[in-house]
Amino acid sequence: MSSSLMSMLPLVLMFVVLYFVMIRPQMKKQKEHRSMIDAVAKGDEVVTAGGVLGKISKVGDNYLGLEVSSGVEIQIQRSAVVQVLPKGSIK
Repeated sequence: MSSSLMSMLPLVLMFVVLYFVMIRPQMKKQKEHRSMIDAVAKGDEVVTAGGVLGKISKVGDNYLGLEVSSGVEIQIQRSAVVQVLPKGSIK
């Protein structure tokens, strides 16, 4: 009985280390990204997953209107926003 418990110990220990090294930080990063996407508002300057920079012109539930140039607007999914830039970054 004791030997089978001791043989499982390295496997359990590896899972605990994996949780703290990989899984927990990834969950924290996803939570931060979700809160950033929820906080996006009209007029914010953002970078998309494809590398497109623009200013948010319309805010919907699942989609955003992104003005990439004066008079040029594209629609993107909210989840495509990777980073919110400080105001005045896009010239």
